[in-house]
Amino acid sequence: MRIGITCYPTYGGSGVVATELGQELAARGHEVHFISYAPPIRMNLNDPNVSFHEVEVSTYPLFDHPPYTLALATKMLEVFELESLDLLHVHYAIPHSVSAMLARAMAAPRRLPFITTLHGTDITLVGTNREYLPITRFSIEQSDGVTAISQYLRTQTVKVFNIQRPIEVIPDFVNCDVYKRSEDASFRARFAPSGEPIFMHLSNFRPVKRPVDTVEIFALVRAKMPAKLVMIGDGPDRATAEYLAHEKGLREDVHFLGKQDAVHEKLASADLFLLPSQLESFGLAALEAMACEVPVIATNVGGVPEVVENGVDGYLVEPGDVAQAARHAIEILSRADRGREMGRRARAHAKEKFSAKDVVPLYERYYASVIAQSAGS
Repeated sequence: MRIGITCYPTYGGSGVVATELGQELAARGHEVHFISYAPPIRMNLNDPNVSFHEVEVSTYPLFDHPPYTLALATKMLEVFELESLDLLHVHYAIPHSVSAMLARAMAAPRRLPFITTLHGTDITLVGTNREYLPITRFSIEQSDGVTAISQYLRTQTVKVFNIQRPIEVIPDFVNCDVYKRSEDASFRARFAPSGEPIFMHLSNFRPVKRPVDTVEIFALVRAKMPAKLVMIGDGPDRATAEYLAHEKGLREDVHFLGKQDAVHEKLASADLFLLPSQLESFGLAALEAMACEVPVIATNVGGVPEVVENGVDGYLVEPGDVAQAARHAIEILSRADRGREMGRRARAHAKEKFSAKDVVPLYERYYASVIAQSAGS
């Protein structure tokens, strides 16, 4: 198949999933064309089955804001015509599904079906804004296929938008051949030279991720035992988290690495992963940590309980309950094996339910059904 994929190329879950999906599809012999304003953060341009098509947005005095939605639709049509795409797969409803809808209309009578994957905040935040709710609902209903990354998100979409059409749940996934425990001691030697346990957090540091709570949890643990915290990513709440670490006298114990490539190499050295989000529609970062045999302490919100089994491969607490999260962390890290058995269960769970080898074929079959349905109509 020749597949066009559009996503936000930023350091967030939807862009990561879209890029990883494209790479997995390319490895399975499909021709993948990424269409966005910048190369997605994890895209491998050296892959012969992967191409990138940049959306260039012109500025005019008449427009207060560059018309990205229109420029994207035009580029989608251009790539469809040049590369003979079989379908478009857009990640995040607004504005990508609207652009795909315009591209499909411009391509007529030639068939250009498109699939919309809902990732979370496009429904829970953007879509429920009064100004965007009607167009979000319309673009979902007009999509040739719709998927959601969790049962929670499908339920929310139906509830918020009163959607009548079918929505397929295809979860986020992880390549367990890449995300796995590492025996490389160089990372640990750099950040925990005395053998201290390493906490880790990975996100885009938006307020909904509550990175400040990560520092609060770590501070409570650090008062009881030696430990280190590694914070990966960047975003609006990073400065606040850094300030809090400084105020609590933890500058030597908390390391902010910013945006990183090859995050699997870092996760593989962690002893515990913290994801204290206010809301998560799935919790991809937690899944990636689990594949690396790292127990997770996360919040009992959204789709996270579909990923982390409380008391088995991690613990779930209520948002803002940093004290309970810290108690669980101390319990895990006080064990002689630092929670290694819990980590092994986490990896087994990731491989059983969310392995790329099992999930990517679900997308392939869904693509085929949408293409066949479009041809039939």
